[in-house]
Amino acid sequence: MKALEEKILKEGTVLPGNVLKVGSFLNQQMDSDFIMEIGKEIARLYEGTGVTRILTIESSGIALAVAAGIAMHVPTVFAKKHRSANMPKAVYTAPVYSFTHHETYEIAVAREYLPAGEKVLVVDDFLANGNAVRGLMQIINEAGAELVGCAIAIEKGFQGAGDQLRKEGVRIDSLAIIDAMTDESVTFRAQ
Repeated sequence: MKALEEKILKEGTVLPGNVLKVGSFLNQQMDSDFIMEIGKEIARLYEGTGVTRILTIESSGIALAVAAGIAMHVPTVFAKKHRSANMPKAVYTAPVYSFTHHETYEIAVAREYLPAGEKVLVVDDFLANGNAVRGLMQIINEAGAELVGCAIAIEKGFQGAGDQLRKEGVRIDSLAIIDAMTDESVTFRAQ
């Protein structure tokens, strides 16, 4: 998605440790119109696949997942990183290590929100080391649902997780793939 690449170049900042800050439009502050465009692009990519549910992980993936859910007219579910008092006891769980926060979370999805037989699309803001996607895939498998694919806004291609998942047969559609990142430049993979 050329518009996303342009937005990253214009508004993104590379921080130490290969961290790409896109808080001005994708994470902390959200460009609502642009996020809806991303949702429409995801819907276009997965048109005709029979997706019945979208799954993401809190919190930065929620806006993109909801935008895709609106465009596809399907429910959006998110895995929680922390159990709350109102979460039911019947949940699917998976451990997920956060590259950004240097912490392992036990993500959880209430079983009632991910019934067996669903055709699930994973949507997330970043794909770096693949831990979030793998955790969500584990939950989908445990639920007896089917993974249709993974729609990612920004993939850090230089970290290799997306390419590894593709080799394993997982459909990964990243709207912008970064092959290299320095303090001065971001290089995108030709798609």
